[in-house]
Amino acid sequence: MDMSSREIRMPLSEVVSVLQDLNEFVVSLDRLGSRQASGTADEYTVGKFIADWDVARRLARARRVISVELDAQLSEEGNAEIDALCDQGRFYGTDNAIGPSTDRSS
Repeated sequence: MDMSSREIRMPLSEVVSVLQDLNEFVVSLDRLGSRQASGTADEYTVGKFIADWDVARRLARARRVISVELDAQLSEEGNAEIDALCDQGRFYGTDNAIGPSTDRSS
């Protein structure tokens, strides 16, 4: 499937809701990274943010909002292709996701 020419329509309210969540996460994680760099935050602070701000559930909801529209607007084959592409991602705790402790690039 040529994805460059495909368009998916979503209700604007859903797009805005997902963008609000993503913006909160990007800005907050950037601020946390700056605090870690300056020594005023540690891994506990990041973990507390993830738990207190319900990051996992909110990201799962964003994924669901997009997936529902894809499922409704693409063929079964198109959805299977997108699922296969998403399965190629890097996932923490798997061999294909190199973390800071196993990074051998230097």
